[in-house]
Amino acid sequence: MCVELHTHSVYSDGTATPAELIQMAADRRIQGFALTDHDTVEGVQEAIRHGRELGIPVVSGIEISAAHRQYSLHILGYGIDPKNQELLDWLARLQQGRIERNRNILEKLAVMGISITAQELQQVSGCGQAGRPHIARLLKDKGYVTNIQQAFKHYLGRNKPAWCSRYTSRASEAVAILHQAGGIAVLAHPGIIDRSMKELPMLIRELVERGLDGVEVFYPAHSRKMKKRLQILAEKYNLLCTGGSDYHGDHHGRLFAGESGAICPPDSIMVELLERLQYVQQ
Repeated sequence: MCVELHTHSVYSDGTATPAELIQMAADRRIQGFALTDHDTVEGVQEAIRHGRELGIPVVSGIEISAAHRQYSLHILGYGIDPKNQELLDWLARLQQGRIERNRNILEKLAVMGISITAQELQQVSGCGQAGRPHIARLLKDKGYVTNIQQAFKHYLGRNKPAWCSRYTSRASEAVAILHQAGGIAVLAHPGIIDRSMKELPMLIRELVERGLDGVEVFYPAHSRKMKKRLQILAEKYNLLCTGGSDYHGDHHGRLFAGESGAICPPDSIMVELLERLQYVQQ
């Protein structure tokens, strides 16, 4: 049996609703689920509600963009209170950074003769936050590129013509706000941050010093060797090992956990996660 603790919905840059994701989890007999939208908890209560209806254990979640030294990181938060006002106020600053970056990207594209309006961007993003994946979708729909990957390769990726940076928090700040909201902080897809694994031991040690609680060991891009090394680091620092597919939708190319050919993070993770949260929240 598998757990799926890294997913995205229409409230950030995914294509499925929280209810649809929960139905997918039920169809695959997933034993633990978390919705981890980027910088928002807007869909969390919907996921929890549908999880109760279908008998899927759901923990609240989020994925926060952060920085530590020269590293661009993503921090997963689990067990947070989605109504925590301090958390919501803090997230509003991150969301404003996304809005400003979108505006700058559209201006750069306009200079290149590519017309995408703010209204079009809002329409394609629907109820959630707009971001680069939505702009990429519009570039594809308008015929400027043939697929989403090409949009990032030619226009939206780092150091490409329409690239714009945005406000991100420090990793230590992200960890602190997740703890304040009653949750725990987990480093997402560490193998992507440092594929050589040469810098990762020092990075994880520094993040542990700043309160990190876990690492995402089970991830589609992690090799068997990488998972083993991450598990050794987790044991060294008493970190929780988590896992998930980082599912955004069928267009993204990643399979939902539990599907044929997809990853299957073991259901023991959910037991350990709930025990860790119970300890933290006492």
